[in-house]
Amino acid sequence: MKALFAIFLKGAAMGAANVIPGVSGGTVAFITGIYERLINALKNLDGASLKLLFTGHFRELSAKIDFPFLAALGLGVVASILTFAEVLKYLFAHHAVYVWSFFFGLIVASVYFVGKQVKLWSPGTVFALLVGAGIALGVALLKPASENDNIAYLFVCGIIAMASMIIPGISGSFVLLLLGNYQLIMIESVSKLKTLDPEAFTILIPVGVGAVVGMIGLSHFLSWIFRRFHNHAVSLLTGFVAGSLLVIWPWKEAVVANFEVGGVAKEKVIGYDWFLPGLEAGTFIALGIMALGVALVWVMEKYGTVGEE
Repeated sequence: MKALFAIFLKGAAMGAANVIPGVSGGTVAFITGIYERLINALKNLDGASLKLLFTGHFRELSAKIDFPFLAALGLGVVASILTFAEVLKYLFAHHAVYVWSFFFGLIVASVYFVGKQVKLWSPGTVFALLVGAGIALGVALLKPASENDNIAYLFVCGIIAMASMIIPGISGSFVLLLLGNYQLIMIESVSKLKTLDPEAFTILIPVGVGAVVGMIGLSHFLSWIFRRFHNHAVSLLTGFVAGSLLVIWPWKEAVVANFEVGGVAKEKVIGYDWFLPGLEAGTFIALGIMALGVALVWVMEKYGTVGEE
């Protein structure tokens, strides 16, 4: 029961991360040591699992998909989004630099401690680290494409968005913005879905199918990579997380796109203009909060809650 409660708390952290622009649930899963277990559980959601479900073999199904783990994690995500995420939204509205600073400290320390999971550093693992960091930095600096409602493109959007949600360091909603379809999918279609408008289904069905394909395909691929090339996989994902530090840098101005749905104005961050802080009291407070984030990860590492399987 204690172990499941720990998984619940990690799920809560993943849920809270979803309200932080540029931070993915995959990042939290990675730095809290449950990433490989999550990937393996998702990998087992296959045809054999459906057969066990429909034939009533629930105990075998539970063991196959690691159901207690997925259930505890899922409950934590949902509970966090409904509760703690609201607190984070308030803090972002009034103390954004301090919130960013705390998470920047968390990620900086996590890059170090998770990188320690690489059992043998070599030119190959260093290259993988640099590739991961380069991809994450590149995604952060890309400019959004134009909107496209072609079915094939929507299917690809679903695949890529789901992949980015699973891969640490890359935000799924941010990737949809880069693909040009954030407003079409996440605002217009979701809004129409509430009234069962058929147009919503023509958009969301191909996206949903793509998301399922992306989740199943990527989970199988990542599971295979971890089995065959564990050091390189950890290095690559560590690079993704390290590259995301650019987005999490506390001192920046958001570049915002304005959307309008049904006469209601909505905003979405599509990028940032970064800058260095001045030597003022707020800066030193932010640095102290950043150090608190580093210390928290150090305590988690000391007591074995980071990097456990």
